[in-house]
Amino acid sequence: MSNKTDHHHDHQHHDADPEGHSDKVLKAVDPVCGMSVEVTQDTLSKDQEGETYYFCSDRCLTQFKTDPWLYAFSGGADGRMHEGAPGASTTPVAPGTKWTCPMHPEIIRDEPGSCPICGMALETVLPSDEQNEELTDFTRRMWVSSAAAVPLVVLTMGELVGLPVRDWVGHQLATYVEFLIATPIILWAAQPFFARGVESIRNRSPNMWTLIALGVGAAYVYSLFATFLPNLFPDQYKTEGGVGTYYEAAVVIIALVFVGQVLELRARERTGDAIRALLDLAPKMARVILPDGLERDVPLEQVVVGDLLRVRPGDSIPVDATVIEGHSSIDESMITGEPVPVEKTEGDRVTGGTINKNGSLAVRATQVGADTVLSQIVEMVAGARRSRAPIQGRADRVSSVFVPTVVLIAIVAFVSWVVLGPEPALAFAIAAAVSVLIIACPCALGLATPISITTAAGRGAQAGVLIKDAEALERMARVDTIIVDKTGTLTLGKPELTNVLAFSDLTSDTVLKLAAALELGSEHPLAEAIVEGARSREITLPKADSFEAVTGKGVQGAIAGQTVALGNTAMMQLLSIDTSRIEDSLDALRMEGKTAMFVALDGALAGVVAVADPIKPTTAGAIRDLHDLGLKVIMATGDNQRTAEAVAGSLGIDDVRAGVLPEDKKALVEELHARGHRVAMAGDGVNDAPALAAADVGIAMGTGADVAVESAGITLLGGDLVGIVRARKLAKATLRNIKQNLFFAFAYNAAGVPIAAGVLYPLLGILLSPMIAAAAMSLSSVSVISNALRLRRVKL
Repeated sequence: MSNKTDHHHDHQHHDADPEGHSDKVLKAVDPVCGMSVEVTQDTLSKDQEGETYYFCSDRCLTQFKTDPWLYAFSGGADGRMHEGAPGASTTPVAPGTKWTCPMHPEIIRDEPGSCPICGMALETVLPSDEQNEELTDFTRRMWVSSAAAVPLVVLTMGELVGLPVRDWVGHQLATYVEFLIATPIILWAAQPFFARGVESIRNRSPNMWTLIALGVGAAYVYSLFATFLPNLFPDQYKTEGGVGTYYEAAVVIIALVFVGQVLELRARERTGDAIRALLDLAPKMARVILPDGLERDVPLEQVVVGDLLRVRPGDSIPVDATVIEGHSSIDESMITGEPVPVEKTEGDRVTGGTINKNGSLAVRATQVGADTVLSQIVEMVAGARRSRAPIQGRADRVSSVFVPTVVLIAIVAFVSWVVLGPEPALAFAIAAAVSVLIIACPCALGLATPISITTAAGRGAQAGVLIKDAEALERMARVDTIIVDKTGTLTLGKPELTNVLAFSDLTSDTVLKLAAALELGSEHPLAEAIVEGARSREITLPKADSFEAVTGKGVQGAIAGQTVALGNTAMMQLLSIDTSRIEDSLDALRMEGKTAMFVALDGALAGVVAVADPIKPTTAGAIRDLHDLGLKVIMATGDNQRTAEAVAGSLGIDDVRAGVLPEDKKALVEELHARGHRVAMAGDGVNDAPALAAADVGIAMGTGADVAVESAGITLLGGDLVGIVRARKLAKATLRNIKQNLFFAFAYNAAGVPIAAGVLYPLLGILLSPMIAAAAMSLSSVSVISNALRLRRVKL
């Protein structure tokens, strides 16, 4: 038969090998009728554009042949499957969704559940629009436990507001009613709390759920004994109505913990809003131009590399692509943070998720699925959410001993009240111990750092600042020196030919022709400026032979049998050519910020070509902002000293390192480290990779074309110093926010635990109610999350 079920991007999901190497049945989906087809050697099939399609009948096969493109794009339940498209596989695969813990991002699971360290419910690595099942469940349990808490509070405390219900019904009956109301709440509503508490003990990772389970369990068990075995208690613990119970405290604690959990879950969902917004940038459908000229809308996941797409005015660009036809301006603000639309015409690259403003474009898909810039941005943001900042280590060290310490304090408080407290001492002891266990829950401490990092990563992505990990963000807040390149960072990166000097009996056109012929095959910005300058003068360029590039110096080759070289002073020294007689002329050019290059012909100086790269209009203001943010700016460039100093002087740059080769930048970073500086290095991520890796923080100056720079901790999609200013502001704001959160969490526990233990009782007669402790515990986590969410509004 003509089937290709072993094809590496076969059409449909299959369940087994067609040759019978598995007990499972191989199935495909008929692209015409959508029926499931069992694939055997006799199954009808048709190859189309490298894909194999299977059919349930001759009628469907015939229908497919009448318009294969229609069904190849939109037929069946799954549509066509291509390599690189989501779900393209020849074998059954598990859903790609991963779950992680918001407090312990090193925990990654293939299915939902609870964190084995802290007991919190795992959440998806990438925020999902699907309903949060835990939030739904906890909301239901919250309302039920809250409804149960009301009559319990009325029964026990109604007398305080003029409703002596307990006296009306009698103490014994009231106690039984309390038991009947509280027991379902303890056994059903609080079941997740006890399950996580038991799991924490089993994993030897005591956490907030350990304390909640111990506190609520102790209150309930004590109440059971007081209700059904009151004779076990000494007479001093009995009142006219019997032994006091804590049913209402246990239920109110449960209700309040659920309130805190629901508020926390809702707030945590908001921290993923930035990622959801990024995911929503890509349209759900793309308009494909078929070979016959017809256009059809297809699901985005069915677009493959090489497809020709139509982008109409107002549409989002569906995938990364190259413009084949048309002219328009593209709003890239959601990717780069830059508000000014960018003009695009034939040959220009466009990024998926950006918005076509006015003209109609025909574009050719170059990256789809996970390979698009937008997908890489989302992945980097998600990665930053899962990373841990060094400052988190302090909280971890405290948390590791926190819960055992709290349990010990609760035991000490219990014993102290039993031995030293007034009557009924046991009741006071239980209240104090339960209050200590409840109020000291370390959830706020664990959330303090990751919740800030999560919010900051999303905020940065909206401004074109991609954070690879939390450590890079924290280090960016602490650096004091930044090294930047000149070309493309301080300048536009599009040099223009400004001067041509000729010596001996040569003309300027001849000198330019020689220089441009050598640079014709180079992609260096300076080379392009020289070639473009020659073409603008309508100079015909000869072919250069024996071309050779000398790293950091220049290029040389042969033109019409003559040896030609183009480069800097080091290049001329390599060729033993004396340039001293024209240094004064070159200095004048360099003082204007121009890059001057020598042209040599047959071992003799033939002329000079000068190129200027205009400074970006945002550069001067950005450098002032960096100074205001406490950074020293060093420019490291391959240009000569005079040109570099001219540019630096006009911009107010603190220090200049000229004539620097790529490998010298790493040495510069190490030199600054030796002098005690914390260094950020901004580069293009290719030649600058060693220096980026050596710096405390590597900053890749992206252009939106490639955001996955492994050696950089921060990637800027805008490609200029404004992005560095934004990164610095974000880093400072985030570190400040983390410190605030940690202070809130530490201060809260430091003050709350002693008060709950009863240290104020001898002086002021204050003993914290377990219910008040539960409310305070819940509010502590909500306050930390609310503070972190302020980062969504930080001005960059």
